[in-house]
This record gives sequence, structure tokens and C-alpha cells, in this order.
Amino acid sequence: MSDTEEQMGEEAEDEVVGGNEEEQLGEEEEKLGEEEEKQEEEEEEEKVPENPLTEETVGECLSLLCKTGDGLAHAFVRLDIHEREITDISILKAFIHLRYIDLSGNKLKDISSLSVLTHLLTLKADNNLLVSAKLEEMPFLQIASFNKNKIKSLEGVNHPMLEHLSLNDNEINQISGLDPVKLSRLHTLELRGNKLETTEGVCLPNLKNLFLAANTIKKVEGMNRLQSLTTLHLRDNQLEALDGFVEDLKMLQYINFRGNNLTSLKELQKLQPLPMLRALVLSENPAAEEEDYRLEVLITLRKLERLDKEEYNDEEREEAEQIYEQRRQEELAAENTAEGEQE
Repeated sequence: MSDTEEQMGEEAEDEVVGGNEEEQLGEEEEKLGEEEEKQEEEEEEEKVPENPLTEETVGECLSLLCKTGDGLAHAFVRLDIHEREITDISILKAFIHLRYIDLSGNKLKDISSLSVLTHLLTLKADNNLLVSAKLEEMPFLQIASFNKNKIKSLEGVNHPMLEHLSLNDNEINQISGLDPVKLSRLHTLELRGNKLETTEGVCLPNLKNLFLAANTIKKVEGMNRLQSLTTLHLRDNQLEALDGFVEDLKMLQYINFRGNNLTSLKELQKLQPLPMLRALVLSENPAAEEEDYRLEVLITLRKLERLDKEEYNDEEREEAEQIYEQRRQEELAAENTAEGEQE
């Protein structure tokens, strides 16, 4: 190699190194920018001006006059204080007869003072700054909604009369702490838009509806305790395979897999143990681009009634049955031929 060529090579190498350094600096600057932005957001939250709930505001927001629990007096049992930028609700400890509370759209970081309201039936605390949904066990709470907060765990949600629990758009990264005994009445659990990577941890034999869309779920696991489940939403996750669907899911009728990473319709064979499966959503998966997509799904899942919200007609069903039977006969013939050769 001549001196000129060597020099040119060194210059090219310097350019690459320089480019890498610039790229690295750019990544570091971007990371610093993200950290600064996060810090600014946290500081903004810390700067939220104190705005405690007052008796005057409570008086304006009370409604629904009912008899008290002992039947000897009357009290207002509904409180709606949504979107008032309230930061403190400690005053509610004194309003022991409340049954229905809406705290949505405020600046609350703590709702533990509600634990003394033992008559509470419905609680809505969406769009706040909560990092926890923890409350002391509420004996009559039936519906609880904590959507769009910063909650990281399911700690403290085991209320014996709870039927519907919603924690969409939070920061929960695993399902844990759900007591199947205390949550025996829970029929609907919503955990959309969190940071879940697996379905593991939902050990609720009486649960009917499970909404887990818009997470980063890669595995279906721990489903053997969901004997009563009828509806499962797994839209917009990262599933590539359909392992984990067991015979114990004997009531499961509807599954939504829209917007996952399923590349082969052969994965649907893993849904054959589900005796009640009647409706399936597979759109926006690579597998949905396969030839004769609708027909192939029906050949595999012959009891299916609806695919991607479109009912199967009699003609499709008849064609699928014919192809299924033809393939079955071909397989039997191949097996018989193989056995004959072995003999």
C-alpha cells in the first residue's frame, strides 16, 4: 500500500470514528434531554399548589339524600369533586355516610383517608397523581377506577365485595398480590396501557373479563386458574406464539389478538383445547396476510362463529368442513402407508 493510500485509509477511519463519536454524543445528549424533561415533570408535580378540599366545596358537591345505615336519619351519600385541582381530601374522614365518590381529574397523591368510609360502594379516582391504589379493606366497595395515574403495583386492592377494578394507563409491570379468596366477586379486571410483559399472576377463578391491551406482553402464562373467564383482550401486545392456552379455560368465548406479532396461522392449533371459543380477532398480525386467511382459521377452529368481527356464513363453514375432512383422510392414508412400510 502506498503512503497516499494509507493516509486516505487513516482519514476514512478517522471520519468513521468521528462519526461514531458524534453519534454517541448525540445519544448521550438525547438521554440527558429525556432525564431533564422527566426531572422537570417531577418538579412541576412537586410545585402543585396546595388546594385542600374544604367544607364549603364538599357542601356544593354533595347529592343523593338517603337513609343512613341505622335507618334513623338521612345523609347525602354522593360526592362529585372531579376536575377541581384538589390536592388533599383529609376532610372526607368526617363524611362517614358517603357511598359514591368521584375524585377524577384532580392533583391527588394520597387517598388513604378514604379508608374510614366503610359504606363506600363506588370510587372513581382517574387522572390524578396517585402512585398507589392502596386502601384498608373496604367491606362494601363494588366498583373502583384508578385509570391514568402513576400506580406501580396492585397492592391494597383486595376488597371482598369488589366486582369491577380498573387500573388502565398506569405503570404496573407485574400482576401480583391479588387474593383469590378476598376477590371472589371480581368479574372484570382492566389493566390496559401498563408495562406488563406476561399474563402471569391473575389467579382469580371467578373472573369473567380480563383487559390487557396495549402492554408489552410476550407470553401468555398462569391462565389455569381462570376457569370462569369468557373475554380476553390482548390487543396491541408483542405475542409471537400462543402457548399458555389450557383446557382449564373452559368458558373462554372471545379473544382479541389484534396488533400482535403472530406470523403463522399454525399457532391457532394451540387454541383448539378451548371448547367455548366462538369469536377471535387476528387483524393487524402478519398471519392475517396469509392466503385463504379466513378459511384456514375456520379449518383449524371449526366451532368459531366470528373472525375479526365478521360472522362466518354457511358457505364458508361448509367449505371449511370439506377441506378439513379431505386433509384428515390424506393424513390417515399417509399414516397407513407409513405403518405398512414399517411392517
